[in-house]
Amino acid sequence: MPYQGLPLDRCFRRFAFGALVSCLMTVCASELMAQDSGLLYTRPPAVGGIAVNAEGVLSNATVDDTGRLARLMKKTLRPVPSDLAQATDMRMVSLRKLEEAIASAIEKGEPLSDEIRYLAGLQEIQYVFVDHESRDIILAGPAEGWAVNAKGAVVGVETGRPVMLLDDLLVALRTARPAMTEVISCSIDPTPEGLNRLREYTENLGPVADRRKAMASFKELLGPQKITVTVVPDTSHFARVMIAADYRMKRLGMNLDQSPVKGLPSYLQMLKTTGVGANDMFPRWWLEPRYESVTRSPDGSAWELHGASVKTMTEADFFNAAGQREQSVEANPVAKAWADNFTDKYDELAVADPVFGQLRNCMQMAIVAALIVKEDLAGKAGYSLPTLLDPTDVEIEKLPAPKQVDSVVSSLKVNRNDWLVSTSGGVSINSYAALQQVKENASLAAVREKATGKQSTTWWWN
Repeated sequence: MPYQGLPLDRCFRRFAFGALVSCLMTVCASELMAQDSGLLYTRPPAVGGIAVNAEGVLSNATVDDTGRLARLMKKTLRPVPSDLAQATDMRMVSLRKLEEAIASAIEKGEPLSDEIRYLAGLQEIQYVFVDHESRDIILAGPAEGWAVNAKGAVVGVETGRPVMLLDDLLVALRTARPAMTEVISCSIDPTPEGLNRLREYTENLGPVADRRKAMASFKELLGPQKITVTVVPDTSHFARVMIAADYRMKRLGMNLDQSPVKGLPSYLQMLKTTGVGANDMFPRWWLEPRYESVTRSPDGSAWELHGASVKTMTEADFFNAAGQREQSVEANPVAKAWADNFTDKYDELAVADPVFGQLRNCMQMAIVAALIVKEDLAGKAGYSLPTLLDPTDVEIEKLPAPKQVDSVVSSLKVNRNDWLVSTSGGVSINSYAALQQVKENASLAAVREKATGKQSTTWWWN
């Protein structure tokens, strides 16, 4: 008997949906915005692959937008000094001397150099040292020379990994204390009104054979979705990166974008392959930081953050009759398998799609900022980071705040009785949670002595 369509009242109950939001991916705006302080330059057409208009509506960046951004970036980027172009496993950045370099540029009315804005090509913060003699805090990790890739992101010449940005570090440091009581996060969610409209629609309609028409109705009924950002300014590049990475993850999961790495099928493709149908629950995926270990020296003046990565978490949501999230429960096995695979492929994704690498950088900086506050490293160093912490000295870039995005529905017939419509989720950075399990490592004292013992006239050294 030919398939005649699925009754939509059953369809609604068996959907794993929650409309997928086309959030704008934003590529490195902090690399191009101009203000009187010289920190920021020319506003780019897109950041991280998404765009936000003046009304705060997100949309997917076009190929032309991304191409124009890459061309603009290449024109404004200065050649990397030869001593910085050398790749190294350990580059030190002095926060005291970095502040002095920033203050000097501002006093002279000069724009901040690429070296400052890209933190000397630092790509990971693996160590944090307190230098008591110099009254300083030193960040250290792998670094290399940088260039603009085809997507307009500033990445390492050899590895292709995004470099860390001063602008994101400023946001992390300035929000570290509020992050003690509230998790840094972003989420994109359907409104209760939209969910109710869709529920009423499905309860009053019978079988529907025209899948395309049904999907269009779902999109219209769900309406715009709300974008929420906590702790960090919603106008910041940091916030834009969180939203962009969340958006890209959802599009990959819902089969709307082709995976840039091998071995990462979409969630919908996995459902079809396994023959497992969608259930009553709303699958939700979110990204959060993870470390293999955090260790410190006996005196607490040297810290190592080892094995930084990003983990994809999942659960399923139920919504009540009022359209409110009522409870979350364990996700179905396929949703969990997709999340685990996304976690396993994250390092590859961080190079293939730079926004994932940028998100990892932001997470690391948030955790380092939390470490500085939690362990009072500034107090131990005898230096309060006045320039980096004062928003009047160095302003962060301001982008249009993302407020909403149109619902985008993706469907795939899994079996005779199942359709699937997108997911919900977000990014969650509990920056203090990573510091709860700390082990002592006596060998870190020697690493610190070697890192701080080299005299340097610049704010960075290898």
